[in-house]
Amino acid sequence: MSGTPGSRNGRVRVLIVDDEPALTELLSVAVTEAGWRPYPAADGHSALRLARGCAPHAVVLDGMLPDLDGLQVLRRLRCESPKLPVLMLTARDALERRIEGLAMGADDYVTKPFSLEEVVLRLRGLLRRAGTAGARADDSVRVLGDLVLTEETREVHRDGTPIGLTAKEFDLLALLLNHPRQVLSKAQILEHVWSSTFDGGGNLVEVYISNLRRKIDKGRAPMIRTVRGLGYAIRSAEDGR
Repeated sequence: MSGTPGSRNGRVRVLIVDDEPALTELLSVAVTEAGWRPYPAADGHSALRLARGCAPHAVVLDGMLPDLDGLQVLRRLRCESPKLPVLMLTARDALERRIEGLAMGADDYVTKPFSLEEVVLRLRGLLRRAGTAGARADDSVRVLGDLVLTEETREVHRDGTPIGLTAKEFDLLALLLNHPRQVLSKAQILEHVWSSTFDGGGNLVEVYISNLRRKIDKGRAPMIRTVRGLGYAIRSAEDGR
């Protein structure tokens, strides 16, 4: 994680860490309706990787996760970003866990079951105290699976690892991420990335797609897909071909 919460202009980003898909979806909806952008993670390792890429303004963190303990995730988040607001989710009978979490630096907690309105109110209070409640509504961060692109700083990370791209490679990847899972033709890519339809442009697109694949996909589950006769699309590694 680079910088402090709120150091990047943009829509408020809330990292949601919980291994219950239904609860994560409900929290994501509540965060979206509050005008913020949710970044869900189902386990501790995924949360830490995602946090390094998207630089969240606040975190909703379950105390019980399938890999790392929630308190371990809290400790690592605190090491990398000491002022990051963290709202812990705990079981009603886990008094010792709540005390330990607060002692380790959690800013607040809610007990399960809870109301979504309570979570949003507590997050709003934490963001206000951190000075990020009024962050601008534009959004320079694109996230798809473990791939994170930040337009403002022109940085790209996959699985927490920085990836160096040329200016046009970055523009091409940004175009694909702005239209996830949508097939873009070579003509559309040429028009948006190069503002051109010159002859031979199709070969240029092929070269840059190949370069992106080498940097983004090499040694990892592929994200950039060729749709024969139509063009190219980007999908999370979990999506089917």
